[in-house]
Amino acid sequence: MNILLLGSGGREHALALKLSQSPLCSNLYIAPGNAGTAACGTNINLRVGSEFAEAEQFCREQQIHLILVGPEDPLVHGIYDYFVSAHQNRPFADGWLGVIGPSAFAAQLEGSKAFAKAFMDRHQIPTASYREFTNDNFDEGREYLLHHTLPVVLKADGLAAGKGVIICNNHLEAVAEFDMMIHQHKFGDAGKRVVIEEFLNGIEVSVFVLTDGKSYCILPEAKDYKRIGEGDTGLNTGGMGAVSPVPFADNVFMQKVEERIIKPTIQGISSENMVYKGFVFIGVIKVNDEPFVIEYNCRMGDPETEVVIPRLKNDLVELLRATSLEQIHTVEIEQDPRVAITMMAVSGGYPGDFLKGYEIEGLQQPVETGSFVFHAGTKEENGQVVTNGGRVLAVTSYGSTTADAVARSKKILEGLRFRNMYFRQDIGYEFV
Repeated sequence: MNILLLGSGGREHALALKLSQSPLCSNLYIAPGNAGTAACGTNINLRVGSEFAEAEQFCREQQIHLILVGPEDPLVHGIYDYFVSAHQNRPFADGWLGVIGPSAFAAQLEGSKAFAKAFMDRHQIPTASYREFTNDNFDEGREYLLHHTLPVVLKADGLAAGKGVIICNNHLEAVAEFDMMIHQHKFGDAGKRVVIEEFLNGIEVSVFVLTDGKSYCILPEAKDYKRIGEGDTGLNTGGMGAVSPVPFADNVFMQKVEERIIKPTIQGISSENMVYKGFVFIGVIKVNDEPFVIEYNCRMGDPETEVVIPRLKNDLVELLRATSLEQIHTVEIEQDPRVAITMMAVSGGYPGDFLKGYEIEGLQQPVETGSFVFHAGTKEENGQVVTNGGRVLAVTSYGSTTADAVARSKKILEGLRFRNMYFRQDIGYEFV
């Protein structure tokens, strides 16, 4: 089977490695990939954002059978619908092409906070109470904020590169942020509609489901660490590390998650005739032992993928093929019982301004069995691997305990070097 994987981060390197290990994978192409994915397949310089004609031409030329979409933008912009239509007009290789992901309509579960909240309301899925506002009812929203309990959460309705959520601790701050989002376009078009939400105080876990739109299977869960500083301090980032399994997400809690959240989510997708063949990332918060949904994403998370995929013992290509053919009910998930920890090495200045192009040293060091160095923001330049992003490398290790896994990843990170490199050493600290 010839496979095209879209994306360029640590998530895609983890997926590429797993795909390449399958006997069902004949040729793997990654667009655009990074310096790490080049060891798993062939990196291809394809422009895939909201235009898909170039990708279609490539798929026809290389007889691609399966497309796995890493990031959210192509999904929200309708890559699933595009290729289904293209296949109907002119069939692809062997008369079959699978695209892993939802239709553009179903992708609104990630692309629109208001759409997702309304979906949860319709299907009685536990989530924070909310209201939504636009410029048309701005004054009403302002009054609503002034009388809201604190803290209060403001969310840009659309995609805002992971930066569209603000937690406000006083009313003046909340009104000022609301004004900046609606009138000063702080998050561009994403903030034309703002969801004002009750603040939930608890601990979060990322839950991952693979669905064909009718049935589903549950993948290993994970907890990620967003703050730049140790002890969960400082600015939010795209993720500084992750741990799986999550000790507080025990069997009793996960049974609640499945019964109250996963089942009604998939039943809602099916009953509303949403076309959905891919991953559902459910951000869950545990409040007094009860689960609530914070958000949906329509793809795997990053850096959670770097611990979830290593703990998945199944053949990933087999799973994705079953998803595309609506046979996911035939699959039983097998999980590695060991703890997996990933720790992210980032560029100095991240998540603010940072420089790229620094040589990365130490990549040739031997990595013991049970550890992986996943490239995120890297590229090859003049025969050297250099930094090409804020999050540069993710080092994942198995361990018998959280502390054991952390020690293994930390040892590898200490042998890697690039200018102004930084990583949090306390990933999984509350479980040690």
